Amino acid sequence: MALTISATILLATGVTLLFYLMKWWGRVKQKDLPPGPTPLPGLGNILQISTSEMPQSLIKLSETYGPVYTIYFSNHRTIVLIGYDAVKEALVDCSDAFSDRGDIGAGEFFSKDFGVISSSGERWKILRRFSLTTLRNFGMGKRSIEERIQEESQCLTEKFMKDKDSPIDPVHIMRLAVSNVICSIVFGERFDYEDKKFLTLISHFNEIAELFNSTSGQLLIMFPRIMSYIPGSHRRIIKIMKYLKQFIKEMTETHRATTLDENCPRDFIDCFLMKMEEEKKSQDTEFCEENYRQQ
Repeated sequence: MALTISATILLATGVTLLFYLMKWWGRVKQKDLPPGPTPLPGLGNILQISTSEMPQSLIKLSETYGPVYTIYFSNHRTIVLIGYDAVKEALVDCSDAFSDRGDIGAGEFFSKDFGVISSSGERWKILRRFSLTTLRNFGMGKRSIEERIQEESQCLTEKFMKDKDSPIDPVHIMRLAVSNVICSIVFGERFDYEDKKFLTLISHFNEIAELFNSTSGQLLIMFPRIMSYIPGSHRRIIKIMKYLKQFIKEMTETHRATTLDENCPRDFIDCFLMKMEEEKKSQDTEFCEENYRQQ
């Protein structure tokens, strides 16, 4: 009896694996795809790609398969463009056809495909259009952005004069100044260079960029579900993402606690909250809490 059950389980496992391999192979061998190295089931082309030197390894593959080729990150198909001519043809000459974004798994894992960065299709178009319009209204390409920069330049000059007799890291202080201009547009205020909340925010952004460029960070992008259960430095990315979402939530609640003036919105947050209120009765609106927190 036990032998019969074991044989049944083994047969079911074998049949399931066979169907998976057949489906996977049919997907890999679809017509009209650019050439590329043969991937492995579940792993894709991870053995042909260096996670520590990814750009160089992608360029090396182009020497064999040409400037446009296909690779797989796990089971996620990716078309790689190498060189000016290939990129220009896709993003400039055929921009409408290539304006959408592929799903590599990490976007869904971190943001559930909400927000302008991780979304695609009609959602991305709506949020991108709103973001660009709002940023223009707050000074992108207008004199008001110049005034914000001048204000920050004055604060930066005062900081340099205050520390003129001590060694300083110009990269760090310049990064704070640029970030403050962005914060003035998004949050409606700039932060003092010694503000602990501001320094923590900038530190997290710097750290998350370094972690995503690490080997474990690249594996997290390719295998987000699996890597989320595996210990390593990449788990720090997940913690930072939670902190950033909480930071945005707190800033939103602060704005909601104050009176919104529809005739004079203070920043990007005010504009998004006003748009949410305007379309709150619409069931198909993209202006909701989920999209706002991922902006």
